[in-house]
Amino acid sequence: MAGYLLKNCAAVIVDEGKGPTVYRNVDVLTSGPAIQSIGENLGAGDLLDGTITQDATGWFVYPGLINTHHHFFQCFVRNRADLDWTKLSVIEWLDRIYPIFSRLNEDCFYHSSLTAMAELIKHGCTTAFDHQYNFPRHAGKRLIDRQFEAADLLGMRFHAGRGGNTLPKSEGSTIPDEMLETTDEFIGDCARLIDTYHDAGEFSMRQVVVAPCQPVNCYRETFVESVALARDRRVMMHTHVGEGESPVIEARHGMRTVDYLEKLGFAGPDAFYAHCWELTHDELRNMAVSGTGVSHCPEPVYLVGAEVTDIPAMSAFGLRLGLGCDGAASNDNSNLMHCLHSSYMLQCLTSSTRVHPVPPPADFLDYATTGGASLLGRSDIGRLAPGMAADLFAIDTRRMDYVGTRHDPLSLIARVGIGTPTDMTMINGRIVWQNGEFIGLDEAKLFAEAEAALAAVEF
Repeated sequence: MAGYLLKNCAAVIVDEGKGPTVYRNVDVLTSGPAIQSIGENLGAGDLLDGTITQDATGWFVYPGLINTHHHFFQCFVRNRADLDWTKLSVIEWLDRIYPIFSRLNEDCFYHSSLTAMAELIKHGCTTAFDHQYNFPRHAGKRLIDRQFEAADLLGMRFHAGRGGNTLPKSEGSTIPDEMLETTDEFIGDCARLIDTYHDAGEFSMRQVVVAPCQPVNCYRETFVESVALARDRRVMMHTHVGEGESPVIEARHGMRTVDYLEKLGFAGPDAFYAHCWELTHDELRNMAVSGTGVSHCPEPVYLVGAEVTDIPAMSAFGLRLGLGCDGAASNDNSNLMHCLHSSYMLQCLTSSTRVHPVPPPADFLDYATTGGASLLGRSDIGRLAPGMAADLFAIDTRRMDYVGTRHDPLSLIARVGIGTPTDMTMINGRIVWQNGEFIGLDEAKLFAEAEAALAAVEF
């Protein structure tokens, strides 16, 4: 694969490590998986044999978005009137939805992963982390193997969060017995997946994260062993924190979740938590000091009806911040671009009640790119600059949608929102989506196969 020359881009968001800058009327040249150069009038002398020239007139070119929290399997449980957050308490909702989750089979996990990743790619996401914690006994242990298979088919850069639940419902969890594993089962499969798939090298397309589901649904030893394995194998750690469970953890262990996890060692630059909407400022400051990151998932906030996550405080305290879609059980789409807009608008809604000012719109693009790279422990993705991975997407702004907006590409997505799929998405130097099509794939066939897999399960 020689590369591409994107010719005459209207704007390119470039970041050489000192923050994003808008370059106007420039070309982007890729070589293999990497960006080779960005500048004016790149021509024949810069091109390798086989380089494909692409007319990019009118395009705004952005770094690929990085999704840092999702549950792909939940795509098969969405748009259901019987799971109406507005009419159910959290406990009622969990009691209804977990038995549904437990009925999924191996094919469901594969096709739901394809479904989620396809939607992500269409909307500019080039790297996705999925928190796969649902392992029904009848479905077997090769569910994440099938997710890697799906990512390979679509060309997605994929970080697999091997989740799990070990605490029985009889001891206070919300998990059906069908979904339970022992700590040894969980840790053993984490080790297998790391040995089989994890690639720590530059431009890696496959990585594994040790990700016990959440402290309320796991034994203490599950987190202790997770820390030991992750540190031994030098991989990242992830879990759910600060989404209503802190009083339960305090009742069980005599301390709230952040202190509990820090005491267990499940904190630091190699750890990131999802949600964190219920955390105090002191807890957020402690996380900033330890280097623990936060994946903010804005759209579940609408459904949970709880307080809006205090992103201004997190930003002011210097926390590492990324964005995530979350699963379709609490966000019926897999569109990180939409989440970027939602996250900014939610902060505007609550700005008058906050101690700290809302970060500027451009910062939210940062959370979805460089912030996400930081959470996943990557220094080779999240920015457009020579030597970085050629992960990017393009929007043709020569449309009525963008009249009056084109003076500020950095704020465009957060402030205005993008209502259509990208015109092109490139991952690792390969165009995977362009002009409404997945390159080399039959979307109608993928759709039919996914629908058939869903129809085969009785809910």
